[in-house]
This record gives sequence, structure tokens and C-alpha cells, in this order.
Amino acid sequence: MKKVKFDTLIHAPNRLMICALLEPLAEMEFALVKKHLAVSDSVLSKHIKALSDADYLFLNKVARDGRQHTWLSLTTKGLDAYNAHVRALKEIVG
Repeated sequence: MKKVKFDTLIHAPNRLMICALLEPLAEMEFALVKKHLAVSDSVLSKHIKALSDADYLFLNKVARDGRQHTWLSLTTKGLDAYNAHVRALKEIVG
């Protein structure tokens, strides 16, 4: 049997869900990602930092209406890592 290699950084449930949300989109606002995951700002920030530190996630901070809004998007490296991880999961369940 072929050994399946997971991306342990992505495999954590919240980080996997972040990548899954962002994969089909150009970008998504922090607040909307937080709503989908039903987590606190601090929990989401922790996961975003881990993905960003690995160069899997790009953060675009924009000032609008006197407030700063953060938009998230997968980098090419992040998209490739996510897609490889999904392929590994499919090998197990497929």
C-alpha cells in the first residue's frame, strides 16, 4: 500500500476548513471566515498566523470606514499544499 503523506499544518480541523473556504475564492474577509468557523477572533488569528508563517496564506489589510478589514487568500504554495492534502485524504477514503 502506498504511504499517504498528510500536511500536518493543514490537517488541523480549523486550518483545513480555512483552506477549504478559501480554495474556490480569490479572497474572503476575516469576519466571514470567523462566522463560518464559529470561533473567536483569537482562535482564528492563531490559525491564520500558522498558515501565514508557512506562506500558505496572504493577508491583505485594508482601511475602510475608519476600521481595518483583513482579507485572506491562499498563496500558490498554500493552494498546492491544500490540493495535495485533499488528494492524500481521497486516497485513504477513495
